[in-house]
Amino acid sequence: MHRKLLLMITLLGGLAAPGLAQLAVPALPVPRLGDVTAPVDGLLATLDETVRARAAELLQLRERTLDRLLRANRDTIERDRFGELARRGELLVLDADQLALGPALAAGFTVIRREPIEGLDLTVVRLAVPAGQSLANAQARLERLLPGAIVSADNLHLAAGRGPGSPAGPARSGFAPAIAAPVGVIDGGSGPGNPVSAVRGFAKGAPRPSNHGSAIVSLLAGAGVRSVRLADVYGADAAGGNVLAITQALGWLAQGGARVVTISLVGPSNPVLARAIAAAQRRGVVVVAAVGNDGPAAPPAYPASYPGVVAVTGVDRRDRQLIEAGRALHLDYAAPGADLFAGTANGGRAKVRGTSFAAPLVAARVAAALDASAAWQSRVDGEARDLGPRGPDKLYGRGLVCGTCRTTR
Repeated sequence: MHRKLLLMITLLGGLAAPGLAQLAVPALPVPRLGDVTAPVDGLLATLDETVRARAAELLQLRERTLDRLLRANRDTIERDRFGELARRGELLVLDADQLALGPALAAGFTVIRREPIEGLDLTVVRLAVPAGQSLANAQARLERLLPGAIVSADNLHLAAGRGPGSPAGPARSGFAPAIAAPVGVIDGGSGPGNPVSAVRGFAKGAPRPSNHGSAIVSLLAGAGVRSVRLADVYGADAAGGNVLAITQALGWLAQGGARVVTISLVGPSNPVLARAIAAAQRRGVVVVAAVGNDGPAAPPAYPASYPGVVAVTGVDRRDRQLIEAGRALHLDYAAPGADLFAGTANGGRAKVRGTSFAAPLVAARVAAALDASAAWQSRVDGEARDLGPRGPDKLYGRGLVCGTCRTTR
């Protein structure tokens, strides 16, 4: 059993231990907890015995890890009313002007700041929770006080992959046709040698190089993308990867001309972020997201599960879905997510694994299709190689994309 747990820790990567996510923050952001009992029990019953055992262990490890992260960061992280982890003492509100906020202000909530979201025509109001109230109780109370508004916690998101592993030699160059369509990245910062066209921070201490963000940028470059705009939503903030930071980053990228945005982060469903993604999509931005690494029995991952988001899973060198791959409410494509080498925060190269690293490969192919036509999906579908059962399925979506993009050193 001890060896099996060690295997699961390796598979979980960044989730199982803070050092593995390589985001260079004091403590990691956290994926959704959700209700992991009733729906999960039903799903586990449909899996074969080996997969069921591993899926259950992934859930157990995740829950223990989340508890440790919460205990280590109680000054900045707290549970919301759904049990998800979020920034302590703050709530976010949409669709409420100063007059509509009156009942909340009278009840002791205070406005920290109004946050106009560049490029998305949204304004998020940050409210401080009254002294002495828990985030969960305050959230439920604020929802009652503002029935016409969207109220949410500032939920946190976790990187959906791990790295680095073993070191590698210099990156290959010139092996992919140039892709002109600009691609945005929402992640940690990038180190030297991983080219970006523009970078901006949306967290304390950002931009700050991280292994995870560096890997995403280098994989995009290796797949041919020539214009990468990077939004660092982690920096040095223990509560980085939060909804407000991701929303602001998405607006900046949309306003800056990114035609595709890739997000290799996982968190809970959140109405503020859902509204922001829908606004970006109306501007013509294609959002690509990883399904995470919490295993097949985990709750659906977000932002991959939001409508219209291109949800991506990962496969190994034999084109089998990664055993740790999470799930979304829909699945569009698979791409290589193991036996990959990518850039690191210090400018080196290292081995990475996880659905995080499949997402930018799909984003690159979407961008390439957009270079040729606004009807990108038919082109990408035409490239996809069918895996598993014939036709679209829950393991591989509409097929394997960018199968030849795997960086072997």
